Amino acid sequence: MAYRKNPITAAALAVAGAFLTVASPAFAAQPITGKWTTEDGDAVVTIQKCGSSYCGRISRFLVVPPQGVDQRDVNNPDKTKRNRKLLGMPVLTSLEEDDTEWRGRIYDPKSGKDYRSVLRRISASRLEVKGCLGPFCQTQVWKRAN
Repeated sequence: MAYRKNPITAAALAVAGAFLTVASPAFAAQPITGKWTTEDGDAVVTIQKCGSSYCGRISRFLVVPPQGVDQRDVNNPDKTKRNRKLLGMPVLTSLEEDDTEWRGRIYDPKSGKDYRSVLRRISASRLEVKGCLGPFCQTQVWKRAN
């Protein structure tokens, strides 16, 4: 007995394939671009495209640092970077989309330390930001800035 194509089955498969193609972006990482207030409420970080990846720069202080708005990166272990201004400095770097998350690096200017980072949008107004050292992570929730 020869196998014959069923036109109804072929049409159903085409519709199902089109649905999966349209539905698959729902599993992608949600966009993280925009302005975000850090969990401690002392700064706004603007996340945007930076070359081939994404980065986040300190775009505004909500609490003025000890040395004023011209605060320098005094805690950086690299002495050549200690004179750079915190305002405008990237604290999130090399962010790449990875399934439902964004992975890259996060720099903490208060400690001068750099960590592996994982970001994930929780909602339209909340961003989960993890800084990880080995298997240990510290999580903050940043809120969309006004």
